[in-house]
Amino acid sequence: MARIRIPSTIVILFVAVQTGFLLFMCARHSNFMPQSEEKPSQVHILILSSWRSGSSFVGQLFSQHPNVFYLMEPAWHVWVTMYQNSAKVLHMAVRDLVRSVFLCDMSVFDAYMPWKRNLSDLFQWAVSRALCSAPACDSFQRTDITSEMACKTLCGRYPFSKVEEACKTYSHVVIKEVRFFDLKVLYPLLTDPSLNLKIVHFVRDPRAVVKSREQLVKALARDNGIVLNTNGTNVEDSKYKVMQEICRSHVQIYETATLKPPNFLKDRYLMIRFEDLVRDPLSEISEMYKFADLSLTPTLKSWIYNITHGQGSGKKKEAFKITPRDAVSVSQAWRNALSFQKIKKIQEVCKGAINMLGYQLLDSEKEQKDLSLDLVLPRRKNQFSWSSFNGKQ
Repeated sequence: MARIRIPSTIVILFVAVQTGFLLFMCARHSNFMPQSEEKPSQVHILILSSWRSGSSFVGQLFSQHPNVFYLMEPAWHVWVTMYQNSAKVLHMAVRDLVRSVFLCDMSVFDAYMPWKRNLSDLFQWAVSRALCSAPACDSFQRTDITSEMACKTLCGRYPFSKVEEACKTYSHVVIKEVRFFDLKVLYPLLTDPSLNLKIVHFVRDPRAVVKSREQLVKALARDNGIVLNTNGTNVEDSKYKVMQEICRSHVQIYETATLKPPNFLKDRYLMIRFEDLVRDPLSEISEMYKFADLSLTPTLKSWIYNITHGQGSGKKKEAFKITPRDAVSVSQAWRNALSFQKIKKIQEVCKGAINMLGYQLLDSEKEQKDLSLDLVLPRRKNQFSWSSFNGKQ
């Protein structure tokens, strides 16, 4: 039987055409397949606030949850190391550190604390329940409510490597920061496919913030210098220039998130006021938890009630502590502690923030002393339009 010889060039051409056709069909088929939009396995929550706004308490509301890995102000290390720069210049370094922490990559701290060995080398590590319980420390269970003092006593000598190890075992990573002054700086994180980031913007009446800041003038002096860009010189904020910058930042963050925001911010921004939180803790906390995809436990409900219904008034020595206090009285303390002259000055530098965040300006000392006059205005219908639920709108 005669054999038909096919030139090798024709065979090669045929195979190439067939391969090209198969690749074309595969590509065409994939275009019709639904694109995977799987979110990262962890939820990432950034609590944005400013010094002396009660944000440490909010941090604890998340920290004590058994599903949350929490760090308080890890960017402190950036500011301490690079204190001769301005807050604006440090934004990028702070953002990079926060992103790495969200991804549980703690090697980012090498640049700021190369000597690190133990948990205790990390700023405010002991307020993190996750660093006081397994696998970071064997002394407490995840469901325990931990205290800073007990944690310092029992867990400080555990190796720093436990920070990363623990972080990877939680469904939620929460960071509280006071060192962001512009929401747009966070856009790269909000659009980063490796993150599932949500923003809790926590604010407080600027007049109450000033009263609290006056208890800690020296402790805030270095941070003030960075905010005002004094090339490493500490500053006492006697003229409220730092408060002016803080108020301006709250306005910027709020306006960016609510006035024609980009689509990627939808359902990822929630503003909470300190005064609303202390008046109705369970309702406000339930709102934050729903936003963060968390649920309240009976243990947490009991702890929250006790921590907000104590007898304390917030003494100077307790300024950085989470202790049982009469939270509503604390929120009104500034009205008796500050002179009306100071209040007028604060209202001058923070008028825009006071109005936008929903507080009532005072026109006289008589109004200041009349505690029956409520200075916390009801939420406006458009004020929280970018939260993921409509319960309070």
